[in-house]
Amino acid sequence: MTTEPYARDREAVHEQLVDGFGTVRILPLDPHADLDIVHTWVAQERAGFWGMNGLTKQQVLDTYLHLASLDTHHAFLAVKDGEPVALFQTYEPEADRVSECYDVEPGDIGVHLLIGPPGQAGARPGFSSSLLVAFTTYVLVGLDRERVVVDPDERNGKAIARFERQGFDPGPAVVLPEIDLPDVYLPEKRARLAFLTRKAAFGE
Repeated sequence: MTTEPYARDREAVHEQLVDGFGTVRILPLDPHADLDIVHTWVAQERAGFWGMNGLTKQQVLDTYLHLASLDTHHAFLAVKDGEPVALFQTYEPEADRVSECYDVEPGDIGVHLLIGPPGQAGARPGFSSSLLVAFTTYVLVGLDRERVVVDPDERNGKAIARFERQGFDPGPAVVLPEIDLPDVYLPEKRARLAFLTRKAAFGE
């Protein structure tokens, strides 16, 4: 029995065949259509650093509807060989609280990444690094940016090590300030910045 590829009719912003891995399609997130998947992922204990544990489906929907209303922040669903595998977000650093913690340079773009749980096959060596190849290609080449900035929680050693293995340069430990607005609340976050330039990733 074959499984219908997820959201096969949705136009991808980026599609890439990663050698030895498979085809990755990066789709604009549909807050309604993708709600069940996203809520399941963010509600798991393993996603604690994503900051949405304990939110109801409606709260998750409201969060991504708000995100969809912005011109500076965008959410995507990554699909590998027809199966949803990761939640991927981009943002303009100058429009984000991270801008209070480092000097934003022209061509910078911020990225958040939540990799979905393993399927029945279990652990997948090299899985996250292969996805990062597609994501960095999209933002640095497809969007013609000069540098990616990430801000994982400083307690998330696994994510920090993953970015460093991918060639990101370690940055400073910072405290992202609390945001308390009518449409969005973000608690203070202690983070470790890291940066990847297009030249370092692709020699351009």
